[in-house]
Amino acid sequence: MRVTPELQLRRRFFAEELEAVAKLRSSRLVDAFAAVPRERFLPPGPWTVLSDSADSYMLGAAARTRTTSDDDPARVYHNIAVAIDPARQLFNGQPATLGVWIDALDLAPGKRVLHIGAGLGYYTAVMAQCVGEDGRVVAYEVDDALAGTAQRNLAPYGNVALRHGDASGELDGPFDAILVNAGVTHPLDTWLDAMTPGARMTLPITATMAMMGTTLGKGVVVIVTAGADGELAARIVTVVVVYSAEGVRDPAMNDAIGEALMAGPARWQAVNRLRRDAHEPAASCWLHRDSCCFSAM
Repeated sequence: MRVTPELQLRRRFFAEELEAVAKLRSSRLVDAFAAVPRERFLPPGPWTVLSDSADSYMLGAAARTRTTSDDDPARVYHNIAVAIDPARQLFNGQPATLGVWIDALDLAPGKRVLHIGAGLGYYTAVMAQCVGEDGRVVAYEVDDALAGTAQRNLAPYGNVALRHGDASGELDGPFDAILVNAGVTHPLDTWLDAMTPGARMTLPITATMAMMGTTLGKGVVVIVTAGADGELAARIVTVVVVYSAEGVRDPAMNDAIGEALMAGPARWQAVNRLRRDAHEPAASCWLHRDSCCFSAM
């Protein structure tokens, strides 16, 4: 498809609107949003998009969606979640939300990135644009159909490797940044071990909502930073509702996460460390697990 000057202008306005709305700090990320063709990482239009109107949350999932009036690519250059599989109510996420998560990673040319939960590859491509030809993005997608399509979508990006799996096995690390784009109960040891000194990880910690018949989970987004001394700093930056990861969750942690969330924002905001040493649960532990503990100490 020929890219018209009008579409180029629309992409640039979209990127600058995200910069303003989400307070993005990285000019490289803003430029990446302007450069990567979002429509090429979506099914053919017209597209199903998710409504954010105030009353839409009182309705069922199907009632919260609308269909664009046509297949003009300009329709997807808004801060909207667009369906990548309408039948399963799978969406690729709001750009402002994912933009904040990516912005926190401080991507720069030459960096190595691990992306867990690539979907159809749009945000993988955005990060690949940020790190440039000398950088590399290794992306994992566990869903068969999504992984196959993402592989084709990302073929033009020579600095991307798309893997079909849940990223629980041996990784082609180390990495300077890790984006986990699905709700988990804890970071896997393999992810933490793959972080270089100074590396950052964006990580949604969520409790599932199985009683509501959905694969979504509620929780918080944590930024983990690896220190030169091997210590891991952690801070909780926002609440989140996101699809639950497959294969890497610990069901035994679900109730503990729910209890930790019920402790309220004051407790979340006190978290400053991810401990990997063996220790007994203490008052400073916000979310304790044998192999890792989010702590306020």
